[in-house]
Amino acid sequence: MNNPDEAFASYDRYREAVTRASQSNKIVIFDALAAANITHVHIEFDGCGDSGQIDCVTAYRGEEKIELPTGFITLQQASWNHSEVGIAEEPLSQALETLCYDFLEAKHGGWEIDDGAYGQFRFDVAARTIELEFNGRCSDTYTENRTF
Repeated sequence: MNNPDEAFASYDRYREAVTRASQSNKIVIFDALAAANITHVHIEFDGCGDSGQIDCVTAYRGEEKIELPTGFITLQQASWNHSEVGIAEEPLSQALETLCYDFLEAKHGGWEIDDGAYGQFRFDVAARTIELEFNGRCSDTYTENRTF
């Protein structure tokens, strides 16, 4: 693909597919969390230097930390150069990570590049909301020229 317009169009189609899949996956994941009586989930991420990862997934029932259920759930999954979404079976823990990575890519593409970023997703199961705390890092350069 040497045509920049086609490359941008392909990327736009991919992002649209990721957005559609994420909205559907959010519903499926909240249903699974509610069925397990999980009240909220915190997910931490960190990245820089072209590498980023989910560091910690913690589930709660009230104030008590609990283990996530081990069963699999069915997610929609977007693939590069395909406008249609596919289906994937993942454990709930992996599904949570997948959803967070998709939200990061959709809203903060490149979050893991150069100085990177870190933060936390907070899932409120009763409200069915996901709050993202995003902390972007940046280097600052101060230049001063003088002639004496």
